Amino acid sequence: MSFNPPPPPPPPGGGGFRPPPPRPAGGGFVPPPPPPAAAGGRPGAPPPPAGGGFAPPPPRPGGFAPPPPPGGMHNINQGMANMGFQQQPKPPGPPQGFQPPPPQPGAPRVGMFQPPPPGAAGGAPPPPPQPHHGAMPPPPGASHVGPPGQPQQQQQQQPPPPGMAPGNANGGQFFQQAPAQGQMQRAAPPAGAAPGMAPGQGAPQPFQENIDFTIKIPDRLCRFASAKIPQTAALASSAKLPLGGVLRPLAPCANSEDEDVPIVQPGSAGIIRCKRCRTYINAFVHWMEQGRRWRCNICAQMNETPAAYFCHLDEKGLRRDRLERPELSEGAVEFIAPAEYMVRPPQEPSYFFVLDVSATAVRSGMLASAANAIKQSLDDLPGGNRTKIGFITFDNSVHYYNLDPDLNQPQMMVVSDLKELFVPLPNNLLVNVRESRSVVESFLDALPEMFVKRPVVSQSCLGPALKAAFTVMKQVGGKMCVFQSIMPNLGDGALQPRENPGLMGTPNEVKILRPATSWYRDTAIEFSRQQISVDMFLFPYQYMDLAALGELPKLTDGSLFSYVTFNPQRDAKRFEQQLHKTLVQETAFEAVMRIRCTKGMRITNFYGNFNIRGTDLMALPNVNTESVFAFDLAHDEQSVTSNYVTVQAALLYTSSTGERRIRVMTQALPVTSLTTELVAGVDAMATCNLLSKQGVDIGIKTSIDNARVRMQQVCADMVRASKGGDKRTVSGYTVPQQPQQQPQGGGPGANEDTPLPPNFELLPLYTLAMMKNVGFRGGTDVHPDERVQAHHQITTMWVEQSKHFLYPRLFALHTMDQSAGTSIEDVREDDEVAGRDNILLPKVVSLTVNNLATDGIYLLDNGIDMYVWVGRGANPGLVSSLFGLHSLEGVDASQVIVQTDGDDFATRVGAIMHSLREDVNDPYTVNAKVQVVREGDGHMEARFFWFFVEDPASFQGGTFGYDDFMKFVQNPGSGPAAPPGGPRGAPAPRGMAPPGGPARGQPMPPAQQMRGGAPPAPMPPQNMGGPPGMMRGGPPQGMGGPPPPGPPRPPMGGGPPPPPGGHHMPPPAHNMPPPAMGGGPPMRAPPPAQSGAPQYPPHGAPRGMAPPPPQQQQHRGPPGRPMGAGGPPPPPPPPGGHRPPPPGPPRGGMAPPPPPPPPPAQYRR
Repeated sequence: MSFNPPPPPPPPGGGGFRPPPPRPAGGGFVPPPPPPAAAGGRPGAPPPPAGGGFAPPPPRPGGFAPPPPPGGMHNINQGMANMGFQQQPKPPGPPQGFQPPPPQPGAPRVGMFQPPPPGAAGGAPPPPPQPHHGAMPPPPGASHVGPPGQPQQQQQQQPPPPGMAPGNANGGQFFQQAPAQGQMQRAAPPAGAAPGMAPGQGAPQPFQENIDFTIKIPDRLCRFASAKIPQTAALASSAKLPLGGVLRPLAPCANSEDEDVPIVQPGSAGIIRCKRCRTYINAFVHWMEQGRRWRCNICAQMNETPAAYFCHLDEKGLRRDRLERPELSEGAVEFIAPAEYMVRPPQEPSYFFVLDVSATAVRSGMLASAANAIKQSLDDLPGGNRTKIGFITFDNSVHYYNLDPDLNQPQMMVVSDLKELFVPLPNNLLVNVRESRSVVESFLDALPEMFVKRPVVSQSCLGPALKAAFTVMKQVGGKMCVFQSIMPNLGDGALQPRENPGLMGTPNEVKILRPATSWYRDTAIEFSRQQISVDMFLFPYQYMDLAALGELPKLTDGSLFSYVTFNPQRDAKRFEQQLHKTLVQETAFEAVMRIRCTKGMRITNFYGNFNIRGTDLMALPNVNTESVFAFDLAHDEQSVTSNYVTVQAALLYTSSTGERRIRVMTQALPVTSLTTELVAGVDAMATCNLLSKQGVDIGIKTSIDNARVRMQQVCADMVRASKGGDKRTVSGYTVPQQPQQQPQGGGPGANEDTPLPPNFELLPLYTLAMMKNVGFRGGTDVHPDERVQAHHQITTMWVEQSKHFLYPRLFALHTMDQSAGTSIEDVREDDEVAGRDNILLPKVVSLTVNNLATDGIYLLDNGIDMYVWVGRGANPGLVSSLFGLHSLEGVDASQVIVQTDGDDFATRVGAIMHSLREDVNDPYTVNAKVQVVREGDGHMEARFFWFFVEDPASFQGGTFGYDDFMKFVQNPGSGPAAPPGGPRGAPAPRGMAPPGGPARGQPMPPAQQMRGGAPPAPMPPQNMGGPPGMMRGGPPQGMGGPPPPGPPRPPMGGGPPPPPGGHHMPPPAHNMPPPAMGGGPPMRAPPPAQSGAPQYPPHGAPRGMAPPPPQQQQHRGPPGRPMGAGGPPPPPPPPGGHRPPPPGPPRGGMAPPPPPPPPPAQYRR
């Protein structure tokens, strides 16, 4: 739409008012005319505001004005622009005045007050702003009204201008007084404002303050999804950018940094905090009255500066000693907390071990590895001479151990009554490590052989053992390490097998991913109250119900580690390294954390392992260097009236040395009203990390399908917003751009060829990889325990770790340079190195099956596990160098160990593997689990191809290849998100066309040609902001993504950007998808078998939308394929947007089984 010219001026002598419009038909209430002016030229008393209520009282002198009603700040400036210069006599007309426009439902009522204009006979104009540091600027997030007693004139309400919706015309509001001396000034109008518009007719401009935005939290501690905040909630809604951040409060310091977070010792004034919201003093507070007072940048409260903390201000209004005080010049500081921050004296660091000694645990070798790792960690446990330690073992009974330092050997006490459990000894169950060192070592040496002679088979009383350990630890708190090999089946907390292959890949799968009992949740909450954190080390050989067991680490800020089919030769070293790191890394005890943000914004969700006390206090019994938390930001008001938003996270904890400390991290984010600035400030990796955590939350609360739909929709919305440019809004309505302001080419399709911003180039790739990750992928081949473990990893994963977990790195070892795997000193720009020794890595290969050669050897690393894929025609010399075998034919690849030393090739491969696990910031390294995959191994190779995210998969929502997904997110109307039908489970074998359509360039099936290849009925455009149906009963089931909003469009020019750090190979041909992905996890009791697995019918179509016909389910072309390559263009939808219902599915409701896999195809040589 466009603006109409203003109406003609009134006739001479008619005053400043336009003639009233005719009364609308039907009558209605007409407001009375304004009262006559009182004596002295002052207007009479104004009528009460709309609604019949009382006008708000004037603000108290020296205080803050109450905030305006919601939506009121949008119309302040426009009301000032529309007001008359003086009160004029009423024009001739009906004595009862005119009929005001009816308010729009949900719109704020328009007030009836106008400010006195400059020079009017009712008050002098405000003085011009002059610099003066004694005046108090208006706080962020608060509006302003005139001073008490200032006269306000009454003016008739103007009708809305042409083209403006009724109820949104900017009438009178409580006006804003001109800033006094020393106050903040309004920002200049944006460059995109239309010429000739009165100031303030767009969104309200933020107040400007002198803020140093270079003061930031270090990136290793905090990453924000966007470096800027939308000024209004409407802009945030239209931009579709996730707002929030990811915190790692105790991230280790890099070796290259001179110092860690600066430590502040408070003086006699103590720790300076806001008296209202308890915000800690930081670099972004506003100092006033020559430093005698300061205004909180979170809640705008005025605070007195203690005399011991006073300092004069410089000419910029900043403290002269700010550079000498880290809390006023750094983004992250650590205060030494005084005694008032302690509920009780700091307790000794305590470590308690609860070990499963059933037959499975004894025979697996887990006990020997655990005892060895604990023994090696005794000297490095945090706390020094103050550290305490204790042990409990259990099978079908609970075993306590007396570790009295006067004993030569530990004394075991067995309690078999699980219902009336008691502690047989009041003391010496939790002892000082230094005093009882010899007894502790004696126990650890005897533990592996203690239960070999009479092992208890398939019985485990984990619940009673946890209660016993809690009784011993509850007085001091600490860290509890639990080691479990089988499902608990005795006493409290006993679990029942819930594994149901029939639920996998269906909407009911989420029932298995939720705990079936609340016992572990209730126990975890009680542990958290007593400052006990639980780290679980699980060694499953069959289903263990990690959904229930995982509640313990989830609510106590612990960790969950799973070692499937534990093999000492392959997994013992990795397990010992992980246990050693868990015990000796920097740990904060008895911690709580709160995140605050400026008024006008709010924290809506938290992600991570914690327990919420109240509404926003995160209880964290233990916080270590691996603890990661995330949060979502949202607008709490219609607009932010400051030019910045402050986010502050404060972690109060007890250090291992017994000091009570507060780590405060504060950062100011600038506010913008331009979409282009928002897009330019997006951190794509932090956004993907935040989206993955949101996906876990959505998947558990609703379904995994909903999580994938949400990811896909957010990516498409972000890409569309990045190409849409800046939009100006008036009274909440978007104003169309002028032709010269539109993207080059103009028209509805002008954005199709617009390139993505540099920081958005890899966003679609990472989103596609996220949707195909083991935590979110569909199908029947993901074990429920494996998915729960992936959810725990995603929830607690830092940004850099999630980058490779979502999109793994693939290296071709057989063709790597001679310098790869060696340490280099001069790192060039195109070199990729890893580890502390700068080990040169081979070139990264994109994740498509076309890049695999049958004579090659490839290393794939996802940040947690590593896979070595060996082709049939691999060089026998290289195979012998890596595995000590001339060939892997006929060998069980799961028992093959990669040799990382020996000749030059094996040594360089070993250096590459080790460097990929080294973190320059972390002194502890945990080796990866390396699995060897032989070409043609149907079980392991299927799982290996899960990571080839650029190839189509055959689960709901995973049929996109990278090229097709790029076309979809850049033009969502180009094709459907996924074929609505098709079998779940294994995809089409190699060498066959992808499920759901012919190969590229082949003609369409006759059935689809006759139907024109038309997509399903279009969805309303308002649903593009989120998954379809989120507001009405959830998203449609069975749909891998939202249906297209219209008929397909021609393919866009250009291809997707290559993956990070590698050379992008040509996209996979549609007749060369990855091989069958039917393998389950390497467990003795895998989920459903490959052959004979039931094929489930397609999920139901979305509500109000007919399901596609079976012809389309079986013969639809690949997503994003230009229609017309093999058939006529699709016909337009019928009037009304509804399509007649197609015929129902075939009888029986079952999809046809997939064809048997053909012989393995040859890879590209």
